[in-house]
Amino acid sequence: MLYIKDLCGVYQPASKETILSAARKLSGYQFRRGAAILSPTAAKEVIGLKLTGLEHEVFGCLFLDSRHQVLAWREMFRGSINRNSVHPREVVKEALTLNAASVIIAHNHPSGGIQPSNEDLELTRTLTEILKVIDVRVLDHLIVGEEVLSLSETGHHSA
Repeated sequence: MLYIKDLCGVYQPASKETILSAARKLSGYQFRRGAAILSPTAAKEVIGLKLTGLEHEVFGCLFLDSRHQVLAWREMFRGSINRNSVHPREVVKEALTLNAASVIIAHNHPSGGIQPSNEDLELTRTLTEILKVIDVRVLDHLIVGEEVLSLSETGHHSA
């Protein structure tokens, strides 16, 4: 249990929203330009904090240089509670703008489940093929729910 001091100086249990908000702020430090993301576990930790607990779908990309150092995190698309439209062209444009060598794509499931849908798997294949043309590797696709699933760790994607 985490406690925070209220306006009267009394310690009260922190709400889930307060804890997640603080975690998202802290995760921003790990997304700073130049920080290295060297494993699926590191990616799952920082991206999981960013996308956990949201009430709408978000699709984002962590763009990396050739040494897997962070260039930028971009929230690319927002959706409704259970649907999000991803436009590969916009991902390509951002990768080129940032001169990225690789990318980790991620989205959340507001329902909390992490089972990849057929659409999730098809999106991974599509983005991998399209980005390969411009020499940008898709290292992983993370699905964030109550837990964080790495498609590369489960064999659904090979970088």
